[in-house]
Amino acid sequence: MVRKAQLQHYHQMSNHLRLTNSQARAIFLERHALGSRPSGSGTGADLAGLVHQLGFVQLDSINTVARAHHMILHARRQSYRQGALDRVCFGTRPETTRQGFEHWTHDASMIAMEFFPHWRHKMTRSAARLKSNFKNWRRDGFEQKFDAVLDQIAQHGPCCSSDVGTDEARSSGGWWDWHPSKTALEYLWRSGALSVCHRQGFRKYYDLTERVIPAPVLARETVLEDTIDWACHAALDRLGFGTSGEIAKFWELVTKEEARDWCAKGLAAGQLQEIEIEGADGQMRKSLAFADIETRLDTPPQPGMARILSPFDPALRDRTRAERLFGFHYRIEVFVPEAKRQYGYYVFPVLEGDHLMGRIDMKCDSASGVMTVRAFWPEGTVKMGKDRRARLHTAIERTARLAGSSDITFAADWLRN
Repeated sequence: MVRKAQLQHYHQMSNHLRLTNSQARAIFLERHALGSRPSGSGTGADLAGLVHQLGFVQLDSINTVARAHHMILHARRQSYRQGALDRVCFGTRPETTRQGFEHWTHDASMIAMEFFPHWRHKMTRSAARLKSNFKNWRRDGFEQKFDAVLDQIAQHGPCCSSDVGTDEARSSGGWWDWHPSKTALEYLWRSGALSVCHRQGFRKYYDLTERVIPAPVLARETVLEDTIDWACHAALDRLGFGTSGEIAKFWELVTKEEARDWCAKGLAAGQLQEIEIEGADGQMRKSLAFADIETRLDTPPQPGMARILSPFDPALRDRTRAERLFGFHYRIEVFVPEAKRQYGYYVFPVLEGDHLMGRIDMKCDSASGVMTVRAFWPEGTVKMGKDRRARLHTAIERTARLAGSSDITFAADWLRN
């Protein structure tokens, strides 16, 4: 923990508060619900509270072990099991059970329902941007399909992309080559007329927004200035500290210019302060934090356990920031030809305490129920002693339970030193 004597020492060294790398990591992980041992039921109100704390949970279709959102939540709630998020966010009675909605942050995400009014501004901006560039967005003619798509859903209920435009030609150009009605469906979702009401497998089903979003939430309105203030404040609260660019990037609700203006006003009003953050390489970098950042420095010691993270974990999705704080260079190699991959198709970062100890390549075969661990690469100077190997094995076993695997096998050369 950081004590007052240490704080006085930092102030003497600089005009700004200076945080060591370990202090910065502690704050950042605590803000991302990774600063203490996992606890809680991982269901119902507990799970809804976790989504609210994180702000959003990214969704992704890749399913080598479990999909991204399941692994993100499981890293923080060991009791979490697949299906719990759908029950919380896609309940059949929106006024009492639907506590999340699906939309875009930097990517498709499940977002705390309370935040929906702020997304109306993103939807308005998306509508203007997509319409102004509609000739380059998927397929021409989608605007003429709006009324037909909306009428179909109004009269017959939720539908997926294969239910609309059944008389339109399908192309073999790939998943990105949408027919006009599918393009209209996606546009109407991004611009707010439709909302995702549930998924089957990973296929989205859409309904009229007024039938998905609880009426009290739908009735709330915000002006753009309030949304900018909320988005910047909520982003910095979850980051612990950050630049205006990182604040803008967190939700992707505001522009870089809007975030810079918010930061300037906060500094002038004394609500924010400039601080210096030590990176993993020892270099100091200026950042911004709330004026009361010192009250957050008494964070508990990091738990001495290993957790297998999704590549899309909120703590890692800003790759540049993660590399600066943890000295951990990570890139997904899904689109890299196999012969050129350094690690593997889809490897998972492994967090131990406050450092990323390595990355692991593993896959679950749903037919046999067997989890295969192909390789683990320790990071840098990490030594795989008996205790560390035991912690890693425990993390693998926990992840296997999440995936529904009944057996785990290890490749002969799985531990790469």
